[in-house]
Amino acid sequence: MVYHVLFFTHSGAIKFDRKCKRMNIPCELMPVPRALSSNCSVSAKIEWDDIKSLIDDEVEKIFLSQKDENILIYEAE
Repeated sequence: MVYHVLFFTHSGAIKFDRKCKRMNIPCELMPVPRALSSNCSVSAKIEWDDIKSLIDDEVEKIFLSQKDENILIYEAE
């Protein structure tokens, strides 16, 4: 499954990318897709089955990308 992870800050996105690299999880930092909004303009595109295990305080939202649709599956409180 493909996910777009949005962050509160740029540094949060970079920390997430480093964590993924340490865990050998493919992760691509990219601009936030126009269909999504964020406090930060950087998002991570990731393919990983256990996405919830990667959630930390830096993650604002996670969208599951299916075909032409982005489904919100996580939003920080």
